[in-house]
Amino acid sequence: MTTAAKPVLTSPTQRRSFGLSRRALQRNLDGWLFASPWIIGFVLWTLGPMIASLVIAFTEWDLISAPRWVGLENVTTMMDDALVGQAIKVTTVYAITSVPLHIIVGLLLALLLNADIKGLRFYRTAFYMPSVLSGVAVALLWRWLFSTEFGLLNSIFSYFGIRGPSWLGDPNWALPSLVLMSVWSVGSGAIIYLAGLQGIPTDLYEAAQVDGATGWGRFWYVTLPLMTPVLFFQLVTGLIAALQVFTQAFIMTEGGPNNATLFLLLYLYRNAFEYFRMGYASALAWLLFIYILVLTLISFRLSDLWVYYEGEDQKG
Repeated sequence: MTTAAKPVLTSPTQRRSFGLSRRALQRNLDGWLFASPWIIGFVLWTLGPMIASLVIAFTEWDLISAPRWVGLENVTTMMDDALVGQAIKVTTVYAITSVPLHIIVGLLLALLLNADIKGLRFYRTAFYMPSVLSGVAVALLWRWLFSTEFGLLNSIFSYFGIRGPSWLGDPNWALPSLVLMSVWSVGSGAIIYLAGLQGIPTDLYEAAQVDGATGWGRFWYVTLPLMTPVLFFQLVTGLIAALQVFTQAFIMTEGGPNNATLFLLLYLYRNAFEYFRMGYASALAWLLFIYILVLTLISFRLSDLWVYYEGEDQKG
């Protein structure tokens, strides 16, 4: 019985290349080893459940009996379900109103926090603190603020002889109330805007001032163009988050009144854990996934029209 002969490395070049290949292999193995916890977690808790939900979306399953394959029946049911259209409408209206509001208020707040004033560290901390609070606690707090009988907002209005609306009980006011509530967490976005503002070179402002640009001109021609990558990041992440609103509606309005705050994720939850229609709920989940994906791709496609990256002209 013969054994394979080991390669004989005679020249220094061969020995160096062999050593380099072994070191490269070792680095690759170390990299995969350090990344393995994330890879395992992603496969077990993200990719695996996604594949499972895709399969379940083509079944009828009540969590008790065995799943029954129904093909595209859940898809056709969605097309005939009026509540799906209502949920998409509510979710979309909330997203296209709350996200721009977040961007505008967050940028204005960042401009104020970027000024040289006393107590700046305190103000930055105070505005950021609400964003780290629990979503349930914030929802309970705002439900009290919006209360018709003893809420703080209507109490303030009463001092001026104004009768406040039924914020969460009126279909015309329920969704705007949740949009107004979303401004509570604008501090997290303001911190990101503040980092972007501090990354703008001061010599650009000095050059603009030499050219005679006013404060508004410096903002319009220097600050805003250089902040567009940050604005685009906030737009995409804010849009994804707004399309997945659940806690506020679940705690404060339960989707009412008259389904005025029936978000798509809340309707998905109801079908899954109240009606035990796991197959239909999985189909709704994939509908939401596709909806978010399409809007995100459209946002990236349109970003070429208004997002400016410094240095792109030189590279081109």
